[in-house]
Amino acid sequence: MVLGMTNAGRYIALEGAEGCGKSTHAARLGEALDAVLTRETGGTHLGNEIRTLLHDPANTHLADKAEALLIAADRAQHLHELVRPALTTGRHVVSDRSAFSSLAYQGYGRGLPLEIVREISDWALDGHWPELVILIDVPVELLSERMAKRDLDRFEQADEAFHARVRAGFAEMAAADPDRWVVIDGTLEKDEVAHAIRTATLTRLGI
Repeated sequence: MVLGMTNAGRYIALEGAEGCGKSTHAARLGEALDAVLTRETGGTHLGNEIRTLLHDPANTHLADKAEALLIAADRAQHLHELVRPALTTGRHVVSDRSAFSSLAYQGYGRGLPLEIVREISDWALDGHWPELVILIDVPVELLSERMAKRDLDRFEQADEAFHARVRAGFAEMAAADPDRWVVIDGTLEKDEVAHAIRTATLTRLGI
């Protein structure tokens, strides 16, 4: 069932650590809203090429700064080719990850200066950040159990301390900007999580 449209498209992002279920729930929310469903990285053809480089476990030599800049390049193309055109025509956009992942992963996780990562992301986005961010929060121990069941990419192979810093970074950003962020308990049953996400989206954005 489509939940409705407004004249102006709304930009919504789902965030969380690896294995939290955001890809599944981005797809479910996108279908419910009849939205354009996309992802960062890899939401465009060019972005998918960048994603391949970033996620390949063989690329162990990739510098943290280079990683951040590649992601920013993906983001700039994503905004230009997909996000802005969709919003302009009145379509909602639901994205599996956004610029806030750069802050969590390259900032909190890798230890790059947060303000620099933010400035690069803001430049890539022309200042157009998601207006609603759904954070699916799952304890690191449970995330590790989930990740043990699948082949891991370059980010997923990082150690538990890295993933703990990423989760803490997301939590800190959500606490600092409660008007933009909604935190959802990702340990609930899948349908309960989906319902909570839909309810939060309708309530916050009025759609």
